[in-house]
Amino acid sequence: MFEAEVNPAGVRRADLVVCIPSYNEADAISYPTRQASEGLAKYFPDIESVIINCDNNSLDNTKQVFLDTQTSIPKIYLSTPPGVKGKGNNFRNLFRKVVELGAKAIVVVDADLKSMTPEWIKHLGEPLFKGFSFVAPLYVRHKYDGTITNGIAYPMSRALYGRRVRQPIGGEFGFSGHLANLYLESPVWDEAVANFGIDVWMTTLALNQGVQVCQSFMGRPKIHRAKDPGAALGPMFRQVVGSIFSLMGPFQSQWLKVKYSRPTAIFGFGLGETEAPPDVSVDREKLFQRFHEGFLQFGDLWRQAFARDIFAKLHEIKGMKRDIFNFPTDLWARILYDTAVAFRDRAASPETLVDSLIPLYFGRTFSFVKKTAKLSIHQVEELIEEDCLTFEMTKPYLVKKWMAATSPA
Repeated sequence: MFEAEVNPAGVRRADLVVCIPSYNEADAISYPTRQASEGLAKYFPDIESVIINCDNNSLDNTKQVFLDTQTSIPKIYLSTPPGVKGKGNNFRNLFRKVVELGAKAIVVVDADLKSMTPEWIKHLGEPLFKGFSFVAPLYVRHKYDGTITNGIAYPMSRALYGRRVRQPIGGEFGFSGHLANLYLESPVWDEAVANFGIDVWMTTLALNQGVQVCQSFMGRPKIHRAKDPGAALGPMFRQVVGSIFSLMGPFQSQWLKVKYSRPTAIFGFGLGETEAPPDVSVDREKLFQRFHEGFLQFGDLWRQAFARDIFAKLHEIKGMKRDIFNFPTDLWARILYDTAVAFRDRAASPETLVDSLIPLYFGRTFSFVKKTAKLSIHQVEELIEEDCLTFEMTKPYLVKKWMAATSPA
């Protein structure tokens, strides 16, 4: 039986909310729920708190598992109507509820987390009571976990909006009740944001609201259902990248003025435990193969959307053998910038334009994996920072093309 809300304790107000968004997470949700309860009880004992599961009407018993999990903190279950899916739609429910509860601080953690500790609630929640309005996580990840973040979301958001937020789509973050109100009232909303685009949407809006933003050390590596970057990307790539592009229009007055990035405040004192994150296996052959297959499917579109020298360079890379294959960062940045302009000008359907990036993303990831095979996680972080600087140095190319008088195709 569908229930839009289950509130066994009759909670009517709360100052601090921990949210766990979910869809069919019956096998995983108990763990973060227990950790959240312990964290709230230990680090915020005098603050009225509640744990909310924002669900997509899961049919695998997620609701009952969540409600049956033993906690000392009261719980509320919220669900989208039957047939309405999407992480962003879960968050719309959350925004409405936390405004109704009068919450001052909201912490969000993924339902499939395996490495969360009670301290994560402290790290994400504490800054919200010390003047910050948005808290992004900082944690150690395997060098091949989060390749969409490393290769697109981080360098793009940093170059565009001038703030170094390492995990703009991290899945764990904190935000103020004031920001929840702004999120709820924002007119910038589409199908991509209603799904996996929600994280980058929230980060981007926070960066453009002039609120205090920080990053917080989480203490342990993020361990979740890590995926091979060469595996099927599904809708996530389209929704995340599409949201990055679609937000460039509403916020162009801000990012066109940004020339360089600046550091974002870090809350906490070091990464604590130094345990290594679990390995992420990569199918290099599939990455290489998918890159080449893209020329058959999207070659004509690339010729239309990209500058002539970019298209020529892609063909040059296509002819490279595996052992010398190299996909330069400045080329990758210009490809993303050209696609952003084509996306704005509707040179093709937005979905097709973003899909056309997938084979190129595979080629770029193959080059990244090849280049970093013998590097440590720390060395790879330094390399990613260098890549971001390249995106920043290449940004005048984007500004010039964006400002040019282009007419829709």
